[in-house]
Amino acid sequence: MRRAMTNIFVLTGAGISAESGLGTFRDTDGAWARFDPMRLATPEGFAADPVLVHDFYNHRRRDARAAAPNPAHAALARLEAGLAARGGRLFLCTQNIDDLHERAGSRHVVHMHGALLKARCTACVTDTVWHEDLTVETACPHCGHSGEMRPDVVWFGEMPHHLEAIDEALAEADLFVAIGTSGAVYPAAGYVAQARAFGIPTLALTLEAADNAGLFEATRLGRASETVPAFVEEVLNGA
Repeated sequence: MRRAMTNIFVLTGAGISAESGLGTFRDTDGAWARFDPMRLATPEGFAADPVLVHDFYNHRRRDARAAAPNPAHAALARLEAGLAARGGRLFLCTQNIDDLHERAGSRHVVHMHGALLKARCTACVTDTVWHEDLTVETACPHCGHSGEMRPDVVWFGEMPHHLEAIDEALAEADLFVAIGTSGAVYPAAGYVAQARAFGIPTLALTLEAADNAGLFEATRLGRASETVPAFVEEVLNGA
């Protein structure tokens, strides 16, 4: 890195968690190649067959709980602490619904697509930390209604979370970095163009070129567990 970076916006996608054993959704062997997303990841699919949807996300929740953060997650936690120590800021925005960033030590994580280890009651619209299975009989711990609990994840056709905070942080960033993203899911795939419009340098750290690869000023190909720690060391050492 040629200049000191104080405020860094990092967007992470499924590629950063793949090395922790969590399968991606959009790869040729990913979940959406094997399952119908319209039945499993839409409000309409949930209304039609909540048992099926709960079973799918119960398995995802168990997988997430069994997974462990990898060196890329740990490096971003170091970056957050290092930037804060010098009066800067890491805005860590993730498309992932796992909690590996938090378990690696990141204190401020913006989950734009929701969180697998949370449940939401559609009756009282209250979120609850939830690590166990959900069923159609599960009662909301806040209002007591049964049959109203759903995974607190953003499904197709629903609005991502925290969009205003994301836009504000991107406008204030010195550098935009995308890690392990497919570049195919909007609005996240459009953030690189937004950063370029603001005159912010852009960098992609990815195993293979994303759909929006041409929009990045610089790209480093490789495993996240290798490219992310190297990038973090550069930033913290002022390289």
